[in-house]
Amino acid sequence: MKSLFKNALVSVSNKEGLVEFLKPFAENGLRVVSTGGTAKHLKENGIEIVDVSEQTGFPEVMDGRVKTLHPHIHMALLSRDHVTADSEILEEKGLAPFDLVIGNLYPFEEALTSGKLDDRKLAEFIDIGGPSFLRASAKSYERITVICDPKDYSMIAEKNEVTLEDRKQLAAKVFAHTSSYDSMIANQMFDQGSKGFSLGGEFQSSLRYGENPQQEASWYRRRGAQSGLHQAIIKQGKPLSYNNLLDLEASVAALRSFTEPYTAVAVKHNNPCGVGTGQTGLEAVQKALQADPVSVFGGIVAIGTSVNKEMALELTGLFLECVVAPSYESEALEVFAKKKNLRILEWADLKKNCDEYQVQIISGGYLVQSKDQVQTWSENWKVLGEEPSEEIRQAITFSWKVCAQLKSNAIAITSHQQSLGLGMGQVNRVDAVEQAILRMKEHHSDSEVKVLASDAFFPFPDSIELIAKAGVQWVVQPGGSIKDEAVFEKAKDLGVNLVLTGTRHFRH
Repeated sequence: MKSLFKNALVSVSNKEGLVEFLKPFAENGLRVVSTGGTAKHLKENGIEIVDVSEQTGFPEVMDGRVKTLHPHIHMALLSRDHVTADSEILEEKGLAPFDLVIGNLYPFEEALTSGKLDDRKLAEFIDIGGPSFLRASAKSYERITVICDPKDYSMIAEKNEVTLEDRKQLAAKVFAHTSSYDSMIANQMFDQGSKGFSLGGEFQSSLRYGENPQQEASWYRRRGAQSGLHQAIIKQGKPLSYNNLLDLEASVAALRSFTEPYTAVAVKHNNPCGVGTGQTGLEAVQKALQADPVSVFGGIVAIGTSVNKEMALELTGLFLECVVAPSYESEALEVFAKKKNLRILEWADLKKNCDEYQVQIISGGYLVQSKDQVQTWSENWKVLGEEPSEEIRQAITFSWKVCAQLKSNAIAITSHQQSLGLGMGQVNRVDAVEQAILRMKEHHSDSEVKVLASDAFFPFPDSIELIAKAGVQWVVQPGGSIKDEAVFEKAKDLGVNLVLTGTRHFRH
């Protein structure tokens, strides 16, 4: 251990495990240069340190804003063993090269997500010296071991030798760390709607595999996010898979479209397969599960309210992969415990909308768009046919929200705040209509009031003919086809009322 490291620079925000890691090295001759609160912490725990001002010959100034930003620090970081002139200038200045650097950055994320600081106070949490000395150390990975994550202490402590590959991987973590840190700050500072966007993430966990077993996969979280799946607590069940995470995101995204407190959404393969709202949580769950009891098998259910024993009994009556809700009563957890493989997630903020943008990776880059906002009933919507009652307006709005969550081409048939038949991901709208009608007839042939929503306009009257034959009385769609008049005329002839929103909701 004595010969592992000789000269260290240590300046951290997260002091977890630092003393335990450094003490054995310090007791065997490691020289430790440190700053501010880190130096105080180490001294209080019996580790002798060299204050950074002794190394630089210059005091810390401006409330600690300027301390490691000095040539006597960065020469000792950036010197190259294979360049004679570098060694000569170090000797001339009486400096020893650093071979161990430990640092992590000011807690900007915690300050940001607290929501309590104005811009000036928040700016004080932007680290300048930390990224500078970390990046300089990572650049010099051929001779410097640089650690930015306390989780890596144990890996280094167990080694008799730190290899070049070890140092290279630690350096890569530094660049990822500073990149995600800078991305978080950039996105906070960009004006909404500006052309600036920075994508950076922090490793959350490895996943067993991706969409298929032959694909590798990892989970990253976006730093600075006000809410996210990484906050969910897994109360029971196996670790989450790649597909679980996609379906959980789809189910919760759909749930957020509904303001009703008692709503449940069942998702399968990234598409809702059952949606229900009710007067109680139990009614909402029953409607969601009974909407399509075949497709929901092996699905994921998101619930907008606390889950009680009765709801848990309903949910354990069939095979599900996951249930996510803001909270659970203890009796509900006892019921779920009998289904050991069922993943139960508690996510208090699951209905909180925080991300303003959606990102899609494409070859050589990525696309960024603002999130789609689905309207409730609007006086700007145009009604062709009889004037809808308040009950029908609510039914139309419900159907419109459900349809907007389906992959295009999408059709949603609903009744009494429950989805009846859903058609999605079809290459033409007639196929989507036929799929939705088929599913409705299989499970809900006796429903009275039926509302159908289409995520985009009907290009031809043929879909209206199928819709009328299925007994649908109300259709909500954007309008805008060059054949609108033919579609409107066919609807009038067949007694189908149309509501035109003027807005489409494609989801590819």
